[in-house]
Amino acid sequence: MAIIESIPNVSEGRRLDVVEQLAAAVRAVPGARLLDYSSDATHNRSVFTLAGEAGPLKAAILALFERAVASIDLRTHQGAHPRLGAVDVVPFVPIDGVTMAECVALATEVAAIVAKRFDLPVYLYEEASRDPARRSLEDIRRGGFEGLAGKMAAPGWQPDYGPVSPHPSAGATVIGARLPLIAYNINLQTDRLEVARAVAAAVRYSSGGLRYVKAMGLAIEDRGIVQVSMNLTNYEQTPIYRVFDLVQREAARYGVAVLESEIIGLVPAAALTAVAAYHLQIARFGTDRILENRLRDA
Repeated sequence: MAIIESIPNVSEGRRLDVVEQLAAAVRAVPGARLLDYSSDATHNRSVFTLAGEAGPLKAAILALFERAVASIDLRTHQGAHPRLGAVDVVPFVPIDGVTMAECVALATEVAAIVAKRFDLPVYLYEEASRDPARRSLEDIRRGGFEGLAGKMAAPGWQPDYGPVSPHPSAGATVIGARLPLIAYNINLQTDRLEVARAVAAAVRYSSGGLRYVKAMGLAIEDRGIVQVSMNLTNYEQTPIYRVFDLVQREAARYGVAVLESEIIGLVPAAALTAVAAYHLQIARFGTDRILENRLRDA
């Protein structure tokens, strides 16, 4: 059986009744498994993790869009996380028995249906992108929902599918295919937003930091702290422990300590066993030394 993962990010993290309706819409699709979902009120965003074969997964994503477009109005939406759509981004990730090319084909098929069925502009990103200038999610999303109409009117920014102006309440959406990604946040014991932004600039690759790290500094106002919010796009080449250590060192330059870190959604076991091996200095350690892995393989 070919297993594909999808991690749609939805611009709603405060009205938990709406989030539950979205989860129910996904659960109602036979063959699609809702593995996890979580909401963040400060970001005003929810992340769903789905898995299945291409057909059921496509049906579940379309059911999610139907409920989200009907329930979310970005004209009144406020949150710390950048967004341009009610369903902001939908990646497809090859897990087992499936190629990246097949995920690209699925992303393209879903994008065409979403654009036609919901009258939504759709941009393709990462491996599904048709334009190198529009491969990166942050480049497509820059300017947010509020700047979307102007951006779409600019040369080179017509969507891959759908209307050439934003949906009035649901904006636009970004759909694509990519390798596994870890959404990883580190909270700092301070309310100084400039510190989080400085640390994010030091750690992210685009401003001279670690390869395969995207980062931004955010204020978590209801807790009186700040956060370095990150996406780790290749945990094998840039492991979690290296990211944590650099954030901790950079924060210490400003006299600030790390409060905690958090993982949004699910994470590959290998990413966490690498942390254990590094910090415990375990010689010749591999995932084959983990009891549950050996039992499963047997």
